[in-house]
Amino acid sequence: MSTDVTATTPAPAPPGKSGSATGGSLLQLMLNGLRRNMRQYGMLIALGLIVVLFEIWTGGDLLLPRNVSNLVMQNSYILILAIGMMLVIIAGHIDLSVGSLTAFVGAFAAVLTVQHGMAWPLALVLCLLVGAVAGSVQGFLIAYLGIPSFIVTLAGMLLFRGLTEILLKGQTLGPFPDGLQKMGNGFLPEAGPNTNYHNLTLLLGLVLVAAVVWQETQDRRRQREFALDVPPAKLFALKLVALVAAILVLTLLLASYKGAPIVLIILGVLVVGYGYVMRNAVFGRHIYAIGGNLPAAKLSGVKDKRVTFQVFLNMGVLAALAGLVVAARLNAASPKAGVNFELEAIASSFIGGASMSGGVGTVLGAIIGGLVLGVLNNGMNLLSVGTDWQQVIKGLALLVAVGFDVWNKRKSGS
Repeated sequence: MSTDVTATTPAPAPPGKSGSATGGSLLQLMLNGLRRNMRQYGMLIALGLIVVLFEIWTGGDLLLPRNVSNLVMQNSYILILAIGMMLVIIAGHIDLSVGSLTAFVGAFAAVLTVQHGMAWPLALVLCLLVGAVAGSVQGFLIAYLGIPSFIVTLAGMLLFRGLTEILLKGQTLGPFPDGLQKMGNGFLPEAGPNTNYHNLTLLLGLVLVAAVVWQETQDRRRQREFALDVPPAKLFALKLVALVAAILVLTLLLASYKGAPIVLIILGVLVVGYGYVMRNAVFGRHIYAIGGNLPAAKLSGVKDKRVTFQVFLNMGVLAALAGLVVAARLNAASPKAGVNFELEAIASSFIGGASMSGGVGTVLGAIIGGLVLGVLNNGMNLLSVGTDWQQVIKGLALLVAVGFDVWNKRKSGS
């Protein structure tokens, strides 16, 4: 009996050859990898499809260098808010006050610099401190007094909106100093010989490519050391090629116009920094722990109240930074600034893979979700789609993303 089994056992295929014994073709490897990592890659693929569709529908206008630069600057403050909102949602909370807080900080910056002539670097620091104080107060009420985050931040939304009206007396205040304006409208300076491209942007793009390849390789090596599942080598190589190609295309588009916007550099630093914290730092792991299973996190020694307090403090600082960016972009502080920003940030987080129950999400996912909304907005504006239909389409996009999350969790559970 054993002889028959041994005789009928197929011999292993040679390395590098495709076949049923080695997992099939590259297409099959891709499909298997997508099934195992649907949450991670689903919205990234959706973003790519949306870009391709709008590039076709707009006759190539979407990816014109000038439009790509405007797309980055128009959505930068939503992306900044989405990073902080993703941390809040992972921790199992929500923040409805960030739109009003951005307006209040912009108004505060205008009063300091325009009315009182304060130097803009000092005003910038004071505005970030105001955001930290606002986030700390809300975080204290939520973490230590046990008031639900929905109620606290809803009250904050009304409070900061009213304070903005009081501070500006219902009027628009501007313009801002040149240094502050560059946060929202400035570009990296020219440097080096004339190459018909922006040299500093090209250099940054090459550095970013090297950093991404190194980080992805290190992550894969670390996962294999801990005996975790990793994508097949061919799929991993395909992923690297796609990432490098996307970075190079974006770099060339920006470098052929005025170069990288300053706000893109700020955003890049935030993405790298917060991505590292959420992947590698103890603070990031604690955020996932209290959002995923609060009782277990407490039993493990996680100081959940302190972590929650710090998450909302961080959200306040990022809301203040977004307020400075949007005020610099508009070159004025307005009582109506920041309207619906909180909804855009929340939608970006959920589209980017956050879970309603907490404990799930990534910083990169928040950026992808924000870009999906940004490309939808920009593409529909280029096609002259009315604001009424724009709201309908964005609402459907959010509904589909959350429905996909629910379906994916049920499938994983079964």
